[in-house]
Amino acid sequence: MEDWRWMTAADLGRAIGAGRIDPVALTETYLAAIDAHEHRDRIYARVTHDRARAEARDAADRARSGLRRGPLDGVPISWKDLFDTAHIGTEAGTKLMEGRVPDADAEVLKTATAAGLVCLGKTHMSEIAFSGLGLNPMTATPPCVNDADAVPGGSSSGAAASVAFGLAAAGIGSDTGGSVRIPSAWNDLVGLKTTHGRLSLEGAVPLCLTFDTVGPLCRSVEDAALLLAALEGGKPADLAGVSLDGVRLMVLDTIVPDDVRDTPRAAFEGAVARLRAAGAQIEHRYFAQLFDAFNVAGDLYAADSYGWWRDLVEAHPEKMFPQILERVRGGQTVKGADYCAGWNMLRRIRREYFDWTSQFDAVIMPTAAILPPQAARLLTDDAYYKTENLLALRNTRVANLLDVCSITLPTGVPSCGIMFNGQNGTEERLLRLAAAAEGVVRVAEAGQAG
Repeated sequence: MEDWRWMTAADLGRAIGAGRIDPVALTETYLAAIDAHEHRDRIYARVTHDRARAEARDAADRARSGLRRGPLDGVPISWKDLFDTAHIGTEAGTKLMEGRVPDADAEVLKTATAAGLVCLGKTHMSEIAFSGLGLNPMTATPPCVNDADAVPGGSSSGAAASVAFGLAAAGIGSDTGGSVRIPSAWNDLVGLKTTHGRLSLEGAVPLCLTFDTVGPLCRSVEDAALLLAALEGGKPADLAGVSLDGVRLMVLDTIVPDDVRDTPRAAFEGAVARLRAAGAQIEHRYFAQLFDAFNVAGDLYAADSYGWWRDLVEAHPEKMFPQILERVRGGQTVKGADYCAGWNMLRRIRREYFDWTSQFDAVIMPTAAILPPQAARLLTDDAYYKTENLLALRNTRVANLLDVCSITLPTGVPSCGIMFNGQNGTEERLLRLAAAAEGVVRVAEAGQAG
């Protein structure tokens, strides 16, 4: 049964369908592993034992009756602690929401539950989801699977750790500037950022409503496809017969290659070489307008987040981690005219980017420019925190600013991912490409954690 903890969600679902795994036994395996794990309280904010067991029993009954609701019926997963769970605390990683208990599930949780997925619990996260590092001294900082002293990436930090440490078959997170893909990359997972609006945000505590998206952190591209379908109540992408022959990929040479550290740079270059050897056509291109998008990003993110969080923040600013408080308060000084002008410019840049990249199947880049930083130094060195947080988020933010779907794949080099950006609303096409690339870009399997 311990082997079950390291299987993909898709393989677990197939084994349930074939009668080789009982959903109740599977859920109990995960719950026992969670409760016995030394990092349980750093990874899970709340473990939903009763709910998980009830949902597993229902899934087992459906499996015995031949009435399974989908390929992941009976598979246990975790949920980031900003998705509302009925009668279970949802606090978004902040003392500002301590004791908050919603009356209903978030829409995506309702839909996933209807597809038979089992909710194991709520995972820790960066405070109000406003950091790419995963450091949260106000609640908990989960560990990185590759370095116990490093941060795991954020803001879906616990979601990534729950999967990487074998404490969930997959995790559901949110991505506003990279919060699914950074922790996925740093914990050697697959992470899918969906197009804004593709999945419902109803019942999800927001950071920036104009950029927030929902997405899975998981072990394989197939898992990502199945989870996307479960989250929206649709059909999964057809991943059969995929190939890299004739695929056109563009390496973005604007901003994202700057200051990339040696290890992630070498991992990316190695993955690109393997993609080319497998038949992909690869070109390097420059998109100068990206500088303008980055120049307005700070005002757009800060104003949006402060607009929603202002009353809570100003009522009790002492309850916040100072680094996050400073970031969200950056929205205080953004003028309405500048905000509107920024959005007008960004919409124009999005149209230009679509025209400029439409001839390519995907745009590729290193997922993160850096490796996971040490938590202790981040807590004591403010300048270092700011530098590392901005570098961590820089490459992933491209997809959020341009409103395209994006996926990160492990390269086999610990904590180094390669990112593929598609176009707006083309998740199925991107997943097919990622399925073809998945085995090619990974030079070697990363080790498992206990």
